[in-house]
Amino acid sequence: MSDPVVRLTGLTRSFSQGGERIDVLRGVDLTIEPGEIVALLGPSGTGKSTMLQAVGLLEGGFGGRIEIAGVDATDLPSADRTALRRNHLGFVYQFHHLLPDFSAEENVMLPQLVSGTPRGQAMERARELLASLALDHRLTHRPSQLSGGEQQRVAVARALANRPKLVLADEPTGNLDEVTSDKVLAQFLELVRGHGSAALVATHNERLAARMDRIARLHDGVLA
Repeated sequence: MSDPVVRLTGLTRSFSQGGERIDVLRGVDLTIEPGEIVALLGPSGTGKSTMLQAVGLLEGGFGGRIEIAGVDATDLPSADRTALRRNHLGFVYQFHHLLPDFSAEENVMLPQLVSGTPRGQAMERARELLASLALDHRLTHRPSQLSGGEQQRVAVARALANRPKLVLADEPTGNLDEVTSDKVLAQFLELVRGHGSAALVATHNERLAARMDRIARLHDGVLA
């Protein structure tokens, strides 16, 4: 039996503000199995982004235990955390964060090149992903030449470029209108499922969350 892609045990995170302690996460337990798509649901300010930062190994300061792909990542050295993130995780944000001086194709190639994929293979993979998102006619366009929905689809392709075990998405359609949001989410879910990846998707939208395999509700720093 495969290890869970994610296992969080007693995850905590606190901040100090104006001399006052604020407990954002208060003992979160969560397990995500391979191929499972989980909606992390809650209103703005409940700690969804903080929790994604923990799972994404993007910052320290967390209490509890974080396991990614069977590896205890809680106290890993920085270089090992970077390698684990590069080899197993993909990221999609509310704002696409594409590199403005590179084409759609190049933006999807870059994470592969960083991981050591030969250029020809990286280009083939980028074209395959962009074609699956109906962007094969936009390969050479830079982000400024793409619509908001197209930019976010390029970001989805980039997140899946290295075939991650887990995709972390933080309000991935929150910057789009409802029609475009529905279309991009449908393509995102289809692509993630088609590649056998798992996903943790932070959203405040009940309707979008209902389209995923399971909903984990974050309230008062714990999951309900």
